[in-house]
Amino acid sequence: MPFNRLHVPQALAIETCHAINACLHASLVATCGVNPDDDFCLISRHPPGEMICHPTFLGRRDPGSTVIIEITLLAGRSDAQKEALYKDVRSRLAEIGFDPANSIVFLTENKPIDWSFSEAGSVKSVLGL
Repeated sequence: MPFNRLHVPQALAIETCHAINACLHASLVATCGVNPDDDFCLISRHPPGEMICHPTFLGRRDPGSTVIIEITLLAGRSDAQKEALYKDVRSRLAEIGFDPANSIVFLTENKPIDWSFSEAGSVKSVLGL
C-alpha cells in the first residue's frame, strides 16, 4: 500500500502530473506486487526557486523541469524489485514524453502499524497482522 507524493514545478500541467502518477502506480503494481486499488497520491507544486536539484549529481537533469517522486510503502521489497521499479518508472515516463532524466525517485518503507485508513485503527489491527 504505497502513498505517492509528487513534488513538481508549479508550471507542470495537471494532466502531466496525473500521467506521471499513473506511470508510477503501474510500475508499483508490475514490479512490487502492489494492489491495483492502492492508488494514493499527493501532488505538491513548487514555484521557481523552491526546488533545488543539482543539474549533474549522478546524471544530467534540467533543475527547472525535475520532478521528485516520493514513495512510502510497506517494507519487504527486495533490492531487485526496487531496482526494477526505478527502471520501469523511467521507461514509462519516457513513453508519455517526460524526460526520465528529470526525475528523482526515492522510497521510504514502514510497517502495517504505521497506516490507518479508517476509525477501525491501523492496518495491522484491521488485518490481524
